[in-house]
Amino acid sequence: MSHALHSTFSGVLASIPSPPVSYFDIGPLRIHFYALCIIAGIIAAVLLTNRRLTRRGAEPWVVIDISILAVPLAIIGARIFHVLTHPGFYFGEGKNTWNPFEPGSVWAIWEGGIAIFGALIGGAIGAYLGCRWTGIRFWTFADALAPGLLLAQAMGRFGNWFNHELFGLPTDLPWGLEIESDNSAFPPGLPEGTLFHPTFLYEVIWNLLGVAVLLWLSRKATSLQWGRLFAIYLIWYSAGRVVWESIRIDPSEIILGLRSNVWAAIIGIVVGVAILVVQSRRHLGLEPSPYQPGRGRKDLDADVDSQDNPSDFVDLSEPPSEEVAAGASATSTAPTDTAGAR
Repeated sequence: MSHALHSTFSGVLASIPSPPVSYFDIGPLRIHFYALCIIAGIIAAVLLTNRRLTRRGAEPWVVIDISILAVPLAIIGARIFHVLTHPGFYFGEGKNTWNPFEPGSVWAIWEGGIAIFGALIGGAIGAYLGCRWTGIRFWTFADALAPGLLLAQAMGRFGNWFNHELFGLPTDLPWGLEIESDNSAFPPGLPEGTLFHPTFLYEVIWNLLGVAVLLWLSRKATSLQWGRLFAIYLIWYSAGRVVWESIRIDPSEIILGLRSNVWAAIIGIVVGVAILVVQSRRHLGLEPSPYQPGRGRKDLDADVDSQDNPSDFVDLSEPPSEEVAAGASATSTAPTDTAGAR
């Protein structure tokens, strides 16, 4: 019987069950809920960023042009970071490192294995290139993106729940997470039915709270420009990640007694503080424009854009007519039929 059916008191949840399925099939195509969570997060981030960037004066949906470069590079960076921080999974005797047609290769991202800190690095490179392309200031885009990025991370964490992965230490708290004993990550020696800290849920709550804080700060403190709001995002997310990462029990490289992702989170905090300090000293005023010097909105000069100019519309519902004064002579004559009436 599921632990979720037991309760210490009537109506009190005693545990969180893991979803019974993690994918569904459409013909020969297998759709993983983890992928859907990530895609939903990307869409939410794009929509929120577009709204915030447009309110700053940028061209509507310019975020799409930037995302075309940022999203693929973020995925590539996420995979590279995961592989480099889990070398035992992919390198060594008996490992299939390079053959993409066999399980376990470094290319097999469909088997799982991405890291958010790698996504931040790859995505930052892609966003920088996209901003150069569109003319948007990089730090303006970063500040507009910050709340949406945290929202996307919260939504993506539900993918770990569907995959029954990345859970924390054993716990007897009423919100403990159920994990099947035959799960490869289930610690040996523990009895069946042991509950674990739902680190995915902790991070979801922390990230959603961070979204609210960032949105509130962007309204109340208009001086948080030039990348300073993004710096607060880095500090907020990384501080929470230090805690959640410290109680996770999935395999990870240990460096000087700490998990590799704890070190990555510490670096994230340091980088966030550095951005906050440097940009506060370099830029005392507000950003003059969301665009780089010499660049601007292209849609304002477009000949086909008439949504804000009523004079561009012509009423063709009735043909033009002219009033003819009484007694005026005709201005045209009927043609003569030389062939006669028929």
